[in-house]
Amino acid sequence: FLFAIYMTRNAPFYILDEVEPSLDGTNLARVCELFESMRETTQLIMVTHQRQTMEIADILYGVSKQASGVSKLVSQRLEQALKELDEEEANAKVEE
Repeated sequence: FLFAIYMTRNAPFYILDEVEPSLDGTNLARVCELFESMRETTQLIMVTHQRQTMEIADILYGVSKQASGVSKLVSQRLEQALKELDEEEANAKVEE
């Protein structure tokens, strides 16, 4: 239903809250493919706990519980994080 609305009436952004938690791996992969096909024309703001869905994101935002009653907002650009990870792996190989 969600994708039928998108196909007939495109909007500049959508806010999606836990739309995929009950999907099995195969159907989750299909939904992620649809999300990726939408990214050229639409921004998606999603609330999810699914790792596979998070992996297709450009930026992740989250809340981390530091201590009882203390929360911290965190954000990470995935492209930047992957670049830093590659650099760390390259440095580790050089040190060997």
